[in-house]
Amino acid sequence: MAKVGIIMGSDSDMAVMSKAAEVLEEFGVDYEMHIISAHREPDVFFEWAKNAEEKGIDVIIAGAGMAAHLPGMCAALFPLPVIGVPMHTRSLGGKDSLYSILQMPSGIPVATVAIDGGKNAGLLAVRMFAISDPALKEKLKRYREKMSGEVQKKDGKLQETGWKEYEKE
Repeated sequence: MAKVGIIMGSDSDMAVMSKAAEVLEEFGVDYEMHIISAHREPDVFFEWAKNAEEKGIDVIIAGAGMAAHLPGMCAALFPLPVIGVPMHTRSLGGKDSLYSILQMPSGIPVATVAIDGGKNAGLLAVRMFAISDPALKEKLKRYREKMSGEVQKKDGKLQETGWKEYEKE
């Protein structure tokens, strides 16, 4: 049964939202992914969001650009955590999306990651589940150790070559 529902209003959001799915797959967390527009098909959206909990979804990751209503509407209808992913936009660089998701009314919280922060949205969901899942918590610790090792390796290369010769891997 799915644990995370990943939802986006357009397939143009897929490149960002697929990063959340990749993280969930890496940690073995079940998910389902949908393209549902809150504005273009409100009945479909309302049906999905209202029934998400019954389908076994514990966290929703919702990506949206411009007016960015999708995460907030999910939070209004779904009683469990919602993580909003603001999308970069041409007109305002994603600030419109960011502010729309951040500025939720009192009582309807949406955890919000950076503009185009699909990967962090996936990691935040994993961290939420790790609170009560010791095996997942250990996977997260190993993930962090791996990241630290990668930075140390890059610093070692920098120390060996100097900044003028350093090439990113």
